[in-house]
Order: sequence, then structure tokens, then C-alpha cells
Amino acid sequence: MNLDGDFFQIVHSLVSKSGFLDGLAIFFAQYLPYLLVLVFLALIFKRRFWKERFLIFAAAALAVVFSRGLITEVIRFFYYRPRPFEALKFSSLISESGGSFPSGHAAFFFALSAAIFYFNKKWGYWFFVLTAVNGLARVFVGVHWLSDILGGLIVGLVSFFAVRILLKNQLSSIIKTHKLSEKHDG
Repeated sequence: MNLDGDFFQIVHSLVSKSGFLDGLAIFFAQYLPYLLVLVFLALIFKRRFWKERFLIFAAAALAVVFSRGLITEVIRFFYYRPRPFEALKFSSLISESGGSFPSGHAAFFFALSAAIFYFNKKWGYWFFVLTAVNGLARVFVGVHWLSDILGGLIVGLVSFFAVRILLKNQLSSIIKTHKLSEKHDG
């Protein structure tokens, strides 16, 4: 078998061994994304200046739209990959439809994580870790292969770096302003 299949079999073999583990995986696969969005919005509103709030939100939103709404959909238009539950004929723990590669959730949340990391390293690390947990949980519940998550990671990072290049001057001014405001606060 290949790495995708082997990894999937190992992770998915744990399904139905523990109701707690299944419930935890369902939570991380399906509901953790809502919490990540809420925390992102809280981080934005915590900013002192409206211009900072707007540009951070705009950079993250552009990266997310570019990764999930454009690149992921273009790839899926030209390349259809069945989800594990379709290919292996079993019932997944959560319902999903459409192509599997790249993972739209991973593309969305890795782009968001990169944007957060750019402005706040500490929160960015947490977002990257939780996004990876979400991806692994989506493998566990049977809706993605490992390479779908890795593809989403690449799409998300490339999308943020493209936005960063497009908004280079505006984002640089936010970083300088934020560092100045931290010195005055501390």
C-alpha cells in the first residue's frame, strides 16, 4: 500500500474502539473550526486601532478566500479524488460531500493560521497546532486522506504568502505600528 493508505488504516483503525475517542475526533473534525474563527475574531477586536483590525482581517480574509474559494476549487474542478469513505465503502463519522483533495478545511485554516502567525507568533503557533489536530481528526473520522491535509497546508501557506506579497506595504506598516504600541503599553 501507499503512505496515504497505510496512514489512513492506522488512524482509522481506532474508530469505534472508544466512544470518548470517537466523540473527541468528531468535535475536533467538525466543531473546532467554529471555535478557531471565534478566537480569530476576538484577536482582531482586541487590537487597539481600527486600521490594524481592518488590515489584519482583510489579509486573513483574502488568504482564506484565495485558498479555499479559488485554488482548492480549481484543483477539484480538474482533479476529483474520492473521499476515503467513498473509496473504501464505509460510513464516516461525519457527513461530507465533494472531492477530497485538497482539504478545504485545511486550506482555509492553514491560510488563517499563517495570517495570525504573521501578526502574533504565540497565537499563530496555537492555530497551526489546532489546525493540524483538525486535519488529523478529519482523517480519523474518514473524510480525508493524509495527502489531502498536506495539500491543504500547501495551498493555505501559498495563499497567505501571495496575499502578503500583494499587501506588503500595508502589512509592514501594521507590524511597525503594533511594535510601537507594544512599547508604549509595556
